[in-house]
Amino acid sequence: MTELKSTEPASLEPVDTEVVGSPDARRSSSDEQPSMSWGDRFRWVFWRHLTFGGLIGALVLFCVSATPSLLPRAAMLQGVVGGVAVVIGYGLGSGASSLLRKVAREEPSAHTKRVAWCVLLGSSIVLVPLFLWLGRRWQQAVRELMEMDSQAEWKVPIILGIAVAVAYLILVISRLVRALGRGLVYVIDRFAPRVVSVGVGAGLTVVIAVGLLQGFLFDPLLSALNETFSLVNDGTTDGVARPSNPERSGSPDSLIGWDTLGVKGRDFIGSGPTRADIEAFTGREAMEPIRVYGGLQSADSTGERVELAMGELDRTAAWDRAVLVVFTTTGTGWVDKRAADPLEYMHDGDTALVALQYSYLPSWVSFLVDQSKAAETGRAMIDAVHERWSAMPEDSRPRLLLFGESLGSFGTESAFDDVDDMVESIDGGLLVGPVFQNDIHSALTDDRDDDSPFWRPDYTNGENVRFVVAPPDLDQPDAFWGDTRIVYLQNSSDPITYWRPDLIWSPPEWLDDPRGPDVSEEMFWLPITTFLQTAADMAFSTGVPAGHGHVYGANPADAWAAIYPPVGWTPVDTERLRGLIGHEK
Repeated sequence: MTELKSTEPASLEPVDTEVVGSPDARRSSSDEQPSMSWGDRFRWVFWRHLTFGGLIGALVLFCVSATPSLLPRAAMLQGVVGGVAVVIGYGLGSGASSLLRKVAREEPSAHTKRVAWCVLLGSSIVLVPLFLWLGRRWQQAVRELMEMDSQAEWKVPIILGIAVAVAYLILVISRLVRALGRGLVYVIDRFAPRVVSVGVGAGLTVVIAVGLLQGFLFDPLLSALNETFSLVNDGTTDGVARPSNPERSGSPDSLIGWDTLGVKGRDFIGSGPTRADIEAFTGREAMEPIRVYGGLQSADSTGERVELAMGELDRTAAWDRAVLVVFTTTGTGWVDKRAADPLEYMHDGDTALVALQYSYLPSWVSFLVDQSKAAETGRAMIDAVHERWSAMPEDSRPRLLLFGESLGSFGTESAFDDVDDMVESIDGGLLVGPVFQNDIHSALTDDRDDDSPFWRPDYTNGENVRFVVAPPDLDQPDAFWGDTRIVYLQNSSDPITYWRPDLIWSPPEWLDDPRGPDVSEEMFWLPITTFLQTAADMAFSTGVPAGHGHVYGANPADAWAAIYPPVGWTPVDTERLRGLIGHEK
């Protein structure tokens, strides 16, 4: 607000020769710009007056950024969202006011300008605290839907402080880029006509800015993340030890070294129920479960890692088990134990689970830079297993099931042309928290049966594919469910599933009535803002209780019990199993 007070009230727009005046005046400004003193340049970048129209846009978008989204937001995250919204609003407002000035027939009077600035200042004093208060109330409502603790009132001012800091930082960076463009235009002016210098200067500015962003920010950041997570990958979680039984990769009998599995691979291999654990749960005789895993360091290429995994399946006689499951991991190579363990308990350990790592990076980073690796790894592993499995006699081969979570679900889908190909190729599958680039998931949702909601669609009356928000949805619709069963487990408030680029300009169907059970009735779509809010929600997607956001808890146990239950398995058994894995760390 301090810049509002320092702006001269004699005009609605502070003097800015870049946008005010005739083309000759603008050229004169460009010509003189390189001769500006360093003090003038410093003030131009760091303390130049803000435009009236830009401040209107900034105020509007800051206020609407406080409206509710899919998940509750911590104060710091809300501040970042607010700061980004302020800059976008300022840019849109400045552009709109510049256009209006070009078409306006006459300049507003000095009195009108003073009144306008006073109204803007008064509106800011009223609206900013009001929407901060409303934002806290909206956040409380979303937290109540998810049975979360309320946010402390003292954190509200933090939101404003972070928003101002973020907005100022982005604004300074944008002005530095703009100053670069003006300098380039000035230099090119000496050798070419104005129309050429402006076009070439703008083009060079974009190239240089993108190059700097890529070379000095994006690439080093990605390298740093890779280095950081590769170091983490070398660690071993407390309590996880190298297995001695031959049914596990990394054991003394294994073709794959324990030290090559990575931290998530060692977690997967070094945990899970043993034969004794399963017998204690079921009261029946059990087998030692087979777990096969290939880490990024186990071999130099995807093809070689697949060969190693296939060799492990042969070595452990995995093809003789009753159930064979291919897990496509998340970015870091993580396998959700609450999706893996239930299968081994259900089927008395007569199982073989296989998974491969394809990245060091978390799924949200891999989603941005490593999507092709997820697709390549999922396709290669599933194709290799399917080729061997389909060549076996049908009456003596294991049940072939697939699992993928988050980006892993995208990798799983990548092995198939469409849902019919998937249904014809496997015996069942569980895909959890799919991302918007899952083509099969998107096609099924778009072709859903009439009157079924976007967030829990019915497809061909649930004959082979069912979408599940909560376990009771497994029985919906109340119709025949074929032998091949594919379940998409997706929380109605999962931003990983529902974020997509067209939120910028198009309202999403998941806000249509009826809404998902944990989506606030007070949430509404706004251009740009909802896109930013849902993108921010992804950063907090696992910071909520199970059954909300991107946290699925013990629900995979219910899904597996519906997809391929063992003989004699009952709902009581499922509840017992949920209780067991729900308390595991």
